[in-house]
Amino acid sequence: MDYNDIFNQAQTLNLYGRLISLRRPIIMGVVNATPDSFFSSSRVKNDKEIIHKVNQMIEQGATIIDLGGCSTRPNAEFVSENEELDRVLPIIKLLKHEFPLIIISIDTFRARVASKALESGASMVNDISGGQLDEEMFSIISDYKAPYILTHFGGTIDNFVQPVVYKNLIKDMLDYFEDKVNQLTQLGHRELIIDLGFGFSKTVSQNYEVLQYLELFKIFNLPILVGLSRKSMIYKELNIKPEEALNGTTVLHTIALNKGAKILRVHDVKAAQEAIILCEKIIS
Repeated sequence: MDYNDIFNQAQTLNLYGRLISLRRPIIMGVVNATPDSFFSSSRVKNDKEIIHKVNQMIEQGATIIDLGGCSTRPNAEFVSENEELDRVLPIIKLLKHEFPLIIISIDTFRARVASKALESGASMVNDISGGQLDEEMFSIISDYKAPYILTHFGGTIDNFVQPVVYKNLIKDMLDYFEDKVNQLTQLGHRELIIDLGFGFSKTVSQNYEVLQYLELFKIFNLPILVGLSRKSMIYKELNIKPEEALNGTTVLHTIALNKGAKILRVHDVKAAQEAIILCEKIIS
């Protein structure tokens, strides 16, 4: 497949006619409508707290807000689909009322949640399963023509955060993305972002191998999103807590930016923005 003939969007994100330039990397701020996300500061409890947090993220430079209602941290128990909808739909409506131009990404692996969220004002879908936990997902996002974050997912619903045995990690990932991108393009879907799935179905050392070879995934000519913020590959390696992992996060963000990452999914917008500003000084 000649991806350059099919896609011409590695530098642009099209949200229903609203073009977001990716010539300069952008930031996706994480907001969790869950009581048990691994980093407590990403959780929100009431409308006032939600509005304050999102306003702060926007002021600090976030372009997208990624909203999740079902924790995917290690050992988390998935809430029901209805509970997930009850958590996220009121927040989407609240944020669209308070910030009419806000870009909301719904973080879900469930097609029905994605559909209802898009109907309520979300603009894109962030699916950690690459469409593998709900067979209707690809059909839904293609029907809506919603930008879709396609994540590398090597596990199952029961062990998606557990390491997987790969024949050749990087080659297996490249084959995975080629297959998934082919499936989506055959459905007529073109607004794709790839997420290398740091922290999902990989050991700590495998996560660093993926980071080392991140630039190879530019072959797809699609924007690359990295979700490194305060993850276990940082705090386990440094023997610290997630709350202490901001410095390590910034180090890895700097590496990822230098290797071609276009979207940083983060808990700490200000620090990520500073990393982008400084990296711009040396990245042409």
